[in-house]
Amino acid sequence: MNYIEYNIRVSDPEAGEIVVAELSELGFESFSDYLPDGFGEGAGSVKGYIAANVEAEVETNSRIREFLTAGGYPCERQEIEQQNWNAAWESQFEPIDIQEGACYIRAPFHPAREEAARHEIVIMPKMSFGTGHHATTRLMAEQMLAIDFSGASVLDMGSGTGILSILAAQRGAVVVDAVDIDEWAYENCVENIRTNGVETVVCPILGDASAIGPRLYDCILANINRNILLTDMERYAAALRPGGQLLVSGILELDAEVLTRHAQQAGLTPTATNRREGWAQITFQKP
Repeated sequence: MNYIEYNIRVSDPEAGEIVVAELSELGFESFSDYLPDGFGEGAGSVKGYIAANVEAEVETNSRIREFLTAGGYPCERQEIEQQNWNAAWESQFEPIDIQEGACYIRAPFHPAREEAARHEIVIMPKMSFGTGHHATTRLMAEQMLAIDFSGASVLDMGSGTGILSILAAQRGAVVVDAVDIDEWAYENCVENIRTNGVETVVCPILGDASAIGPRLYDCILANINRNILLTDMERYAAALRPGGQLLVSGILELDAEVLTRHAQQAGLTPTATNRREGWAQITFQKP
């Protein structure tokens, strides 16, 4: 799946937050941090990424253009082909050390941590999202480190590289279903779970929330985006065992309230909220 990159000029960081909030409702899946350009006080840009097939939908394309035109946001648009991302990641991807050795995430071309980490995850990111660099992935990993997964059955929705599935397996989960709708993510997940030796625990599944079927889980991980979380919330709640936990991220802080309200309507109780760089992670529990 190819992606479209929008490099959008904004007047200041607050305008950047508005752009991110609006475009995330129009199908954009990820964004860069605000980048000042050095010309004019506060002026800079943000980059947004949307799947090419989603952008190609007539209504979506029209709404994107209307928003950018009405807001006076000049932008440059380019298609990012799949094969171009791997080289970029290899040149930019640096190891991540979460909680001083509690979880160390690296690529195969990086050396291991000098002092062994409690959990080491080796990820070749390729085309998939989820290297631990983005605030949402890091928030999810940090919250997972506070949870006992011993003997648990886990669902990882929008699994991407499989990083959260691998961490769940390393922390004691006995069954992890890693579901992603993107074929490249599925193939990357297969490769990464083999690299980390958890292929007997983690089962990659190509599909969306309908792939859950009648299964029940002790924990569901969903680091996706606001619209999918809202659409599939009731399905997640139904797939949780009593006492089970749902960890969600992929949402901006300003979306935390509406997502919490939606989860409560589905019968879930919020137990923790964590924030980083304008993004939020919320943990819910099923009574």
